[in-house]
Amino acid sequence: MRVFYCDHFEVVLPPKHRFPMQKYALLRERLLSEGIVEEPRLVPARTAPLEDVYAVHDAGYVQGFLDGTLDRKVIQRIGFPWSEEMVLRSLGSVGSTLGAVEAALEDGIAGSLAGGTHHAYREFGAGYCVFNDLAIAARRLLDRGSVQRVLVFDVDVHQGDGTAAIFADDPRVFTCSLHGAKNFPSRKPESDLDVPLADDTGDEEYLAALDAALDEALERARPEVVLYQGGVDVLAADHLGRLALTAAGVLERDRRALSRFRAEGLPVALTLGGGYAKPIDASIEAYVGTYRVARSLTEPRAVRD
Repeated sequence: MRVFYCDHFEVVLPPKHRFPMQKYALLRERLLSEGIVEEPRLVPARTAPLEDVYAVHDAGYVQGFLDGTLDRKVIQRIGFPWSEEMVLRSLGSVGSTLGAVEAALEDGIAGSLAGGTHHAYREFGAGYCVFNDLAIAARRLLDRGSVQRVLVFDVDVHQGDGTAAIFADDPRVFTCSLHGAKNFPSRKPESDLDVPLADDTGDEEYLAALDAALDEALERARPEVVLYQGGVDVLAADHLGRLALTAAGVLERDRRALSRFRAEGLPVALTLGGGYAKPIDASIEAYVGTYRVARSLTEPRAVRD
């Protein structure tokens, strides 16, 4: 299982900024120390080719972000201060997901220790999302003819609004989002399948909704590849989440979803998505759980080979 990372594009945020930028390196170190991913299979991401970014995003927005000339309000909506380091990190995050989708097509499952930036629209970024890596990766696969149908299965606690809007008129990409009904964003464009969940939804109700969504999404999407946006901000411990899943519930979410996709013979690329527990340890542990599940799904295939 190849796993791509981009924390070598280091960004230092202002003191007291609430985004936990340190989680990326912490997760990579945990995966290595526990032997879930071997060092030769951890791949430093390259920055995404600009032609792939321009294929999805408005040219004026992209150029303005690259050269630091975007309006102050546009930058505020993203939530990160602009810097040259942030430009490299944003392109590296997309590059990480591009690497993961290509590896998934070859190996069956692969991961990006970044990405899931599903709040970025064609013309602007929002919610700590500059460029929409999910949309860019899906568009690349389609434009190259690698696949004809893509499923974006988004289980982050926040709706995948940017992804839904970008692909609203593209039947080749099926967007599915399980999310907190009253959580960010306030305006939620329609995904192909939306599953809004009430505040304080716990494990049992969540997993029942997940099973139903898996059935419907796979039947309607008929995908050839899955982008799994596995945010762990559904945890009760997450201070931006508002749902009430336990660590065991999140692990079971990942087991059910990833096992189902692989049983259907579908390549799966994992993206990281949100995780904002305080302290961050609970989020890191849940991310590690996702990769334990993913790694376990590579082992039977290795035995058969």
